[in-house]
Amino acid sequence: MSVVLGTGEHRYRVVENWAKLPDGWEFRDVAAVACDSKDRVYVFNRGEHPMMVFDRDGNFLRSWGGGLFSRAHGIHIDGDDNLYCTDDGDHTVRKISTDGKVLMTIGVPNEPAPFLSGKPFNRCTHTALSPKGEIYVSDGYGNSRIHKYSPDGRHLTCWGTTGTDPGEFNIPHNIATDADGWVYVADRENHRVQVFDGNGKYEAQWNNMHRPCALYCCGGAKNPTFIIGELGPGMPVNTKHTNLGPRLSIVDAKGKTLARLGGQDGPGHETGRFLSPHGLAVDSRGDIYVGEVSCTNWPSTFPGTPVPKYLRSLQKLEKVV
Repeated sequence: MSVVLGTGEHRYRVVENWAKLPDGWEFRDVAAVACDSKDRVYVFNRGEHPMMVFDRDGNFLRSWGGGLFSRAHGIHIDGDDNLYCTDDGDHTVRKISTDGKVLMTIGVPNEPAPFLSGKPFNRCTHTALSPKGEIYVSDGYGNSRIHKYSPDGRHLTCWGTTGTDPGEFNIPHNIATDADGWVYVADRENHRVQVFDGNGKYEAQWNNMHRPCALYCCGGAKNPTFIIGELGPGMPVNTKHTNLGPRLSIVDAKGKTLARLGGQDGPGHETGRFLSPHGLAVDSRGDIYVGEVSCTNWPSTFPGTPVPKYLRSLQKLEKVV
């Protein structure tokens, strides 16, 4: 019997063994996922083949990116099917065509800005685009900053510093925008999503979540909804606590929880459970693709336990209609 997560109109069936990898290939950690206009799925991972492309049925199409990326972290796709790939290992954002041609690079590879300097970039994490094509970059692990660029890569403005007050960040880990130009930042270690206008003016925050890691806006121009990938307990003292995730939460544009997918029983790699939801994408039929950095998180989640020979890093959740 298949496993179904969620409630009401937000119900999803877990698709087992969705991706059909070439013999001997593996994902390792899937940091991010994106779907293009033809529902092809781009899997940005930290294995030997950084970008793998599949059709919506999981058939392997091609791969590229070997030797280009240092450490996959974030991916965003625009209306023309260009990919914005955030590499927190070499501190860059690259705009890339779907066949792997680099069209633009923001940041200087392997030349990070000074730690917590506020200057771009020090381990940047993700990108999002405004309705006008302006580029927002969350930055990240070595900064507490959001940077805004013109569509051609010219730096326009930035905001944020380290802290817990409104407009401050403790690891801005993911970023999304909606059709009206609002900017949403997963402020991971502050356990919240913050909402800003397009120029960085603080507007609101959502607090009913645990270490928001992945963030995806869906639902169109009117009444958008958001899917949030939440990490589970991160300290030994609460590792075995339940109902803290890891899980996916679906919220409305005010941050009200509409549904939770998984998370009641803590982390795991069994069907229907999550270990570390790090990247999200939704295709034209409403199916969710979940990338997990499972290999990175296993040692801290299950200390002293050997990493399984096969550890899942990608799940597909098929919308139940």
